[in-house]
Amino acid sequence: MATEHERLADPEEAPLEQELEKSLRPRSLGAFVGQPVLREQLGIFIAAAKSRGEPLDHVLLAGPPGLGKTTLANIIALEMGVNISTTSGPALERKGDMASILTQLQEGDVLFIDEIHRLNRSIEEILYPAMEDYEIDIVLGQGPGARSIRLPLPHFTLIGATTRSGLITTPLRDRFGFSHRLDYYSVDDLALIVARSADILDVQIDAEGAQQLALRSRGTPRIANRLLRRVRDYAQVKHEGHITGDIALAALRLFEVDDEGLDRVDREILNLILHKFDGGPVGLSTLAVAIGEEADTIEDVYEPFLLQKGFLMRTPRGRMLTSHGYRHCGVEPPSAAQEPRPGTLFG
Repeated sequence: MATEHERLADPEEAPLEQELEKSLRPRSLGAFVGQPVLREQLGIFIAAAKSRGEPLDHVLLAGPPGLGKTTLANIIALEMGVNISTTSGPALERKGDMASILTQLQEGDVLFIDEIHRLNRSIEEILYPAMEDYEIDIVLGQGPGARSIRLPLPHFTLIGATTRSGLITTPLRDRFGFSHRLDYYSVDDLALIVARSADILDVQIDAEGAQQLALRSRGTPRIANRLLRRVRDYAQVKHEGHITGDIALAALRLFEVDDEGLDRVDREILNLILHKFDGGPVGLSTLAVAIGEEADTIEDVYEPFLLQKGFLMRTPRGRMLTSHGYRHCGVEPPSAAQEPRPGTLFG
């Protein structure tokens, strides 16, 4: 089962791992590696807002887990010289929760809401006037005697992060002044991130070792840092602590990460579709039950990389292996197996 294995792409981390991950995060746009277009855009917006003495416009950041949305939210607050309050969509269950957070903000502060697509509609209704007019309506009392009062709010910046921007309602999306989807990182950028993290962790790693980790990091800095920590442990116990290309490869084989960056769960998904469902198509809910995972986790965490690598494709009837997927499972594809076509990968 997937839960018995420390998953390479696991969106959840233990508290100690979370604290270590935070220590590796850059604290300025200049130290942030990758996403060059986004960095330039944010640099301009921040400089312009500071020169006018105004809060930054509301920002929506979208993309798969681990690409730096939370890091960028903290960087924006630091660059603007303001405080940041952090919460998540699932944590906001009542209108009072949202009202309490909003009324505690100071002028210019950043409010970061992770998984903003999971806000319930009643919370969204509070955000509409808060984002546009910097006011919220509070209902006092109940029944016929209830009355509504409007409270002014300080001018603040809402930064929303989402892995599924399609689930954000149009009225909420339209209230963001700037939105951007983060891309997967290049191998060269990931190698730089690995080298920087190794320096922070006081780990010796050569260029080849960093390159091997970058090649298997699924385009995701969080996974690159996670692999670095595991390979560091291997090098410390089995060798002198120095990570070379050969040591990195040996450690990655031990941790069941293959040459394409797939971990055991990824391969289990592909093999399940191949052997139990004859290569597909298979529906997401059926696949989730068969693999013992939540459907959202498969769709948000595992599928994007398998789609990106061309091992899997979505069709109106369900998920199917491509010819690349068959070959990665060590099976010659049947004649009907298809290569992924433009427009089908994320359909």
